[in-house]
Amino acid sequence: MSDPKYKVVELSSLKFEDGAHELASSPEMQPYMKLAEAVVLGSDPTAAMEAIRQLPLEKRYVWRVASALKWGFADFDDLGISADKQTLGPDDLAKLMDLLKLRPMQFCMFLRALVGADQMERRMLQAIGFAKQG
Repeated sequence: MSDPKYKVVELSSLKFEDGAHELASSPEMQPYMKLAEAVVLGSDPTAAMEAIRQLPLEKRYVWRVASALKWGFADFDDLGISADKQTLGPDDLAKLMDLLKLRPMQFCMFLRALVGADQMERRMLQAIGFAKQG
């Protein structure tokens, strides 16, 4: 009998965000894909971890995420956000909100994996407090 916590799904039935396949199949992601494969198969992840250890910072997964945030927020201006919000049509606003739906959770998971749960919580609560003042 199968474990009720797990559900087997066909890979073809999974939905991926635009660009996810290209990113996952990029040369920089191959060591991470090999690590995931080793973990899933229960095999020794040492070789995959060593390949990741050899990557320069700029080729690592964490760098890709941090760089995307840097470029996304480098010229942050909440006045522009407010103007867009007031001028977007309902369909475009719904599309935007759908795009952002999982991002806060993903960012928290990113921080938790990088700095630990307590530090992630402290940073997020500090950020929330700061944002509420604005």
